[in-house]
Amino acid sequence: MAKVFLEFEKPLRDLELKVEDLRRVGEENKIDVEEEVRLLNAKIVETRKSIYENLIPWQRVQLARHPERPYTLDYIERIFTDFIEIRGDRRYSDDPAIVGGFAKLDSAPVMIIGTQKGRNTKENVHRNFGCPHPEGYRKALRMMKLADKAGIPILSFIDTPGAFPGIASEERHIGEAIAVNLRDMFSLGVPFIATVIGEGGSGGALGIGVGNKVLILENAYYSVITPEGCAAILWKDRKFTPKAAESLRLTAKDLKELDIIDEIVKEPLGGAHSDHDSAAVLLKKALKKSLQDFEGKSSSEQREQRYARFRKLGIFSETAECGAEPKK
Repeated sequence: MAKVFLEFEKPLRDLELKVEDLRRVGEENKIDVEEEVRLLNAKIVETRKSIYENLIPWQRVQLARHPERPYTLDYIERIFTDFIEIRGDRRYSDDPAIVGGFAKLDSAPVMIIGTQKGRNTKENVHRNFGCPHPEGYRKALRMMKLADKAGIPILSFIDTPGAFPGIASEERHIGEAIAVNLRDMFSLGVPFIATVIGEGGSGGALGIGVGNKVLILENAYYSVITPEGCAAILWKDRKFTPKAAESLRLTAKDLKELDIIDEIVKEPLGGAHSDHDSAAVLLKKALKKSLQDFEGKSSSEQREQRYARFRKLGIFSETAECGAEPKK
């Protein structure tokens, strides 16, 4: 499968093609080109560092959607053992856009819940492009309640542009399914760590995102609306999408400054899509550290901390009532 390069990654593609051409010429003509290859590889590292240290918000959104980015099942394969998948919501059907089940993080049992996209058109149709139906959120809630009953932590992985907005989804009450999840997640008495691994879109993300701690990968985003949707509403033109991405303050750095997320998980240089194994190592380290923060806390303490975390979200200022003296 050919490697995918985004528009701003094209300088890297050109350099890598030069390396391939140089190696081919060396092999065909039996010439030692290792020194030239070494210099080009050093240039690739330097160029990659320059590109990824100066990304604008819209470029980070593009990285969050990169087709080679690791998805929930990729992290499950690399971080956990003894995974037992749970399917179906016991009401309507199974939703492949939500995956999860029991697993072990090293030797500790955990419950994993995550949104899942596909790698190609066939897989994306099967996974509904990572946009869950109501039965997906009801399946997720079923897994949360099982974890609560078993007394084991919950780890959720968020990577969705949003819940599926189609007629079938509305007929099966998508709004009610997400609302019930939001309500019931606050009642869970076990540690709940939510991680945005790619796209964190609107209520579709929140439906499995009410955690005691919320992490986000360095090149992921978390927003009430996609940049394209925002541009269409505010400016009636998708050409303003980069401006919308900047205005929404949806990057990991912005979200940390606004106290919407608790921790940024570093990615390998070049993004998580460039090295799945290294990305998994970094995420595993962050998950284990986060779980340690909640060891020994009672069920009531878990609930109170989670409630307090979400109650303090938001920035506001008070103004004096009409005709009243301003507050000093």
